[in-house]
Amino acid sequence: MKKVMDIATLAGLLGGMILIIVSIMVSGGLGAFINIPSIIIVVGGTLAATLVQYPLNDVLSLMGVTRHTLFQTSFDPESTIKMIVKFAEDARRDGLLALEKQVKEVDDDFIKAGIQLAIDGTEPEILRDILGTEVANLEERHKTGQGIFKALGEFAPAFGMIGTLIGLVLMLRSMKDPSSIGPSMAVALITTFYGAVLSNLVFLPLAGKLEQRTKTEIQMREMIIEGILSIQSGDNPRLVEQKLLTFLPPKLRKTSD
Repeated sequence: MKKVMDIATLAGLLGGMILIIVSIMVSGGLGAFINIPSIIIVVGGTLAATLVQYPLNDVLSLMGVTRHTLFQTSFDPESTIKMIVKFAEDARRDGLLALEKQVKEVDDDFIKAGIQLAIDGTEPEILRDILGTEVANLEERHKTGQGIFKALGEFAPAFGMIGTLIGLVLMLRSMKDPSSIGPSMAVALITTFYGAVLSNLVFLPLAGKLEQRTKTEIQMREMIIEGILSIQSGDNPRLVEQKLLTFLPPKLRKTSD
């Protein structure tokens, strides 16, 4: 497996930003939508609230989590199934010990660890528990990243509203000058704009992308566990293949010749 750029995520983020900027420029100009105090309130407040909810180390790992949304692990379920079926054929013909040399060449550490446990004679229930715990820990790690982005997505609009309220209070204090009401109201609303854009274009979509990636990776791991257990029990390679194909969408279920 290798990391590849997720073009959809990058295109969505850049495309959304470009559409918003172009529409603003066509409508009257970008300068009116740039306000440093509003940015400080929304961005700073959102990060501060997230720090209250999550440990510092988790928040500092946000860059790594973001990188995980832009670069995805390239899974090839068809190749994985072929490899496991080949292992099943070799194990059925020559015994599990025959896989010891082959497993050293496997790139996926999860498959390598599972096959090695089977070779070492680990009981099926214990093997399933060990690999299942690994999958559960993976899911929990991913949930932390999802939770941080969801928290950012929830806090950004709230701090946008807080900034708007601050602006309205300042505006009401200068009611003696009617000419200042319009510009002051515009500045007050910009913070709500910032919060809405960050939440709905960046934070919540990234949280959803991470959740989808987690589901895909967990499904792959569960498929691998079933394959390793089938190899350990000495199932017919054709049966092993049929079991693993059930994890794929119907259009991808092509049995080997």
